[in-house]
Amino acid sequence: MRIGRDGTWYYRGSAIQRKPLVTLFSSVLKRDDEGQFWLETPVERGRIDVDDAPFVAVALDISGSGDAQTLIFHTNLDETVTAGPDHPIRVDTNAETGEPSPYIHIREGLDALIGRAVYYQLADLAVSRQGDDALGVWSAGQFFVLGWAAEDDD
Repeated sequence: MRIGRDGTWYYRGSAIQRKPLVTLFSSVLKRDDEGQFWLETPVERGRIDVDDAPFVAVALDISGSGDAQTLIFHTNLDETVTAGPDHPIRVDTNAETGEPSPYIHIREGLDALIGRAVYYQLADLAVSRQGDDALGVWSAGQFFVLGWAAEDDD
């Protein structure tokens, strides 16, 4: 089995079309200390390949503003998490291309890649953090850095 970067689950090269089946599989998905992904039940354990992250954040609800803002993410498998201390947002940057890959922690070592449209929503919400060049968003009283302000070449 494999999970593609877009969140599609595959079995023997074919996409699994039944969302309830994928949701069931995702409920037993685990990640070990070496970073390997497993489907694990009380009686069976099988390795699964994950191209990037096992989930994709496909929608965002926003309430409040400023440091009282709350960001609620919805995944492709209908999980909902509120960004905060238990569900941090992080942005990894590809060293070769400079392309950002934003993520939100879902549960126990499992993250969701934040989809492009949702990332653009976050970028629209980005504010400068007082005291440095960080640009980011507030949620549940915590500031999450999305990037850094470019330096002027004056």
